[in-house]
Amino acid sequence: MADASSPPQATWNDFAKLDIRVGTIIRVAPFPEARKPAYQLWIDFGPIGVKSSSAQITHLYQPETLMGKQVIAVVNFPPKRIAHFLSECLILGVIADDQQVILLQPERPVANGLRIG
Repeated sequence: MADASSPPQATWNDFAKLDIRVGTIIRVAPFPEARKPAYQLWIDFGPIGVKSSSAQITHLYQPETLMGKQVIAVVNFPPKRIAHFLSECLILGVIADDQQVILLQPERPVANGLRIG
C-alpha cells in the first residue's frame, strides 16, 4: 500500500503516451542566461532528427565529456522556452541525494532513435 508521499499510480496507457528514445549529444554550449547553471545540448535522434535540450548538469559533466555521449530522453513533450532557448526534449537522469543529475544512458552503444519501452 502506498503512503501519502507516493506519487499516484500510472497506467500502461500513461506510459505508452511517452516517446522515450536514445540519442547522441552532438553539440554542447554554455547557457549563462539560465537561472541555474546549465548547458544547451543538441542530440541526434537518428530518424526523428536533432532536438535541443537544456540540462542542469554542469556540476558532474564538462562539455568535452558530453560530446558523443548517448542519453535517454522524452522526445514528445511540447517545446519549452527557457530564456531565449527552445528546449525540445527532456533528457532523463537520476537525481542523487545531493540533487545532482546523473544521466541515464544505454549500457552499450545502440542506434540513435531507438525507442525505450
